[in-house]
Amino acid sequence: MEEWRKELVRKAFEAQKRSYAPYSHFHVGAAVLLKDNTIYQGCNIENAAFTVGLCAERNAIYKAVYDGYRDRKDFVAIAVVGKPDSRSEFDYCAPCGSCRQVMCEFCDPDAFEIILAKNEDEQKSFNLRELLPLGFTGSDMV
Repeated sequence: MEEWRKELVRKAFEAQKRSYAPYSHFHVGAAVLLKDNTIYQGCNIENAAFTVGLCAERNAIYKAVYDGYRDRKDFVAIAVVGKPDSRSEFDYCAPCGSCRQVMCEFCDPDAFEIILAKNEDEQKSFNLRELLPLGFTGSDMV
């Protein structure tokens, strides 16, 4: 496995440890890789008013956008890990529809890689178009 993938997955697991999930007890971590090799981490953050919580994937991507990364070619890949407190083993944790839509806004659907990891050795990889085949983009608004 390529070294950058290992590092991205490691950073996602690291971010997961910062998750704030007192209601669902489902902890998610994400790490997004930019073309200049910058990595942004994110974790899910819940709120008693459920709809104002934030997913790990959007947390990481929004941090990159805040720092000026806006070109679809800037975003290379994201690693996502997640599990509930009640399980010691990880399963694959795919991004929700809202996160996929945010990825569609900022990432090239044919090139952006989404890595789902159970651990450093067990992973599945998809491009964004595979997970969001009919994504809504700004070009749909004109």
